[in-house]
Amino acid sequence: MANTLFLRLESPLQAWGEDSQWSERRTAPDPTKSGIVGLLACALGWNNDERIRNLSQQIQVGVRCDVSGTPAPLKDYHTVGGGYSEPQLLNAKGEAKLSNGRPHTEPTTRHYLCDASFLIAVRTDANTIKEFARAVQFPVWTLYLGRKSCVPTRPPFDGVGDYDSLQAALEQHPARFLDSYAARQIVKHPRIVIECKAGEGIRRRDQIVSRTYRLFEPRYSREDRLRNEIRVEYLDEGA
Repeated sequence: MANTLFLRLESPLQAWGEDSQWSERRTAPDPTKSGIVGLLACALGWNNDERIRNLSQQIQVGVRCDVSGTPAPLKDYHTVGGGYSEPQLLNAKGEAKLSNGRPHTEPTTRHYLCDASFLIAVRTDANTIKEFARAVQFPVWTLYLGRKSCVPTRPPFDGVGDYDSLQAALEQHPARFLDSYAARQIVKHPRIVIECKAGEGIRRRDQIVSRTYRLFEPRYSREDRLRNEIRVEYLDEGA
């Protein structure tokens, strides 16, 4: 029975917040675990903190950066708050934040990855993988890649399989594309990022604790390169 779910996350724009809030919203160079958990929770129709926290603790995640996107992220100008009548931003006292007596408008800069394509491997028990696979193909809520403006260019579901490890899953699963455009940008031995035990890799704070309060715990991941040259396959447009 399958113990691994594969997702293809591909879009003109992606944004994976990890180390920034407030006015400067940067993106990680690859999908975060909290972002992947959020995508699965949307597919399942879950918004309960306890269920999402348990989901995050239950799975292990690996990322293969087949097409990393543009070298420098796109910066986009936004404004937050303001409003015509009701203030949308609060100050430290919980009161309406005002500028010259009017609702405050906060300028923000948001960063995006452009034209990136990632393979995600999600590993857990067979019954949960079966539930994930169905949910991703028939999601309760709309799926997006980090921010709601980042719509996938193709259905994220990319199959299931049974593997001894995340490393093996990322090594053996092909890179499937709709056409040759993305494949022309592909790295033959792409970077892979694999979740691991504490102390065995880089510490990242993307293990979600509370969606409501935006709380995260640390987890660890290690980086490597694909040992064998990546295998490319093409899908029919209707697939």
